[in-house]
Amino acid sequence: MQTIREQGIAKLSARTIATTGGVNQALVFYHFGTVDGLVAEACRVTTAERVDRYRDALASVTSFGALLDVADRVRADEREAGNVAVLAQVLAASHGNPALAAAAGEAIGLWSAAVRPALQRLLETSPVGELFDADVLTDLASSAFVGIELMEPTRTDDASTVEDPLARLRPVAELLDGLGPIARRAVRSVLRGR
Repeated sequence: MQTIREQGIAKLSARTIATTGGVNQALVFYHFGTVDGLVAEACRVTTAERVDRYRDALASVTSFGALLDVADRVRADEREAGNVAVLAQVLAASHGNPALAAAAGEAIGLWSAAVRPALQRLLETSPVGELFDADVLTDLASSAFVGIELMEPTRTDDASTVEDPLARLRPVAELLDGLGPIARRAVRSVLRGR
């Protein structure tokens, strides 16, 4: 991953990986078969480690606002670690590379599997729970999160529309979290009528 962060996926080779790691390039082929095999395994291992860092935080989420707080932390940490740049490059390369596509899909799947239980818990008690399937909402959230991160470099600092996209969701989260029992029943009733 360090080689991708520092040199980009276009310059990725057994030689550049070996140089970064201070090992013989033959080890790449001996242990992983191909450079793509190494990248795929590195994606799996790195993502699993990153997801594990947030598992407890996600397990303790009891409100949509708390879920956004975790998302903010993940976003900041992943950007600082350089993982967003790696994801962008692996996703771009995956269009012509089935091994990288599978690795990217598996990495995103690990994040989705960690987020899904939190969304399921929130939807069970939410007045909008009947509107959304947790699996579909998880896929939507994962896609939106990846899209937000991939679009970040295209935003200019002087644009008046630059605002944290997650911050735009906070009023909706606060509204859903703040509904009392009567308001929840009223919202459910209106939504069922549709």
